[in-house]
Amino acid sequence: MLKNISPILSPELLKTLMEMGHGDELVIGDGNFPSASIAQRLIRADGHGVPELLDAILKLFPLDQYVSCPAALMDNGDSANPPEIWAAYKQVIEKNEGDKEIELVERFAFYERAKKAYAVVATGETAIYANIILKKGVVI
Repeated sequence: MLKNISPILSPELLKTLMEMGHGDELVIGDGNFPSASIAQRLIRADGHGVPELLDAILKLFPLDQYVSCPAALMDNGDSANPPEIWAAYKQVIEKNEGDKEIELVERFAFYERAKKAYAVVATGETAIYANIILKKGVVI
């Protein structure tokens, strides 16, 4: 056991976060995301929601400061009705990283981008369109 590391971060996820380099992307997928069929490296985080994992990850994982949008959400195609969980993501990102732009990526483009990601974390999140991609930055 280590101090100051959230117990929801598995040893496998911690190892993956350490292995990732600047510009590598991490997908955190909701319970409906086709994680196993898309992932180059699949990490299971069943029983955990995306907001709590996002918060625990961002305490250790710097977002890329050299791109305009270091985080991306799967667009639900209905700009008038964004999923409520997106507001929670914005709050978690602001709390850990400050004000960062978050881009919306069309669903099938999101899948294609996720196929190239370093890893995919499969969660038990029940909210729909709750998928997020994080681009890793550098520790300075």
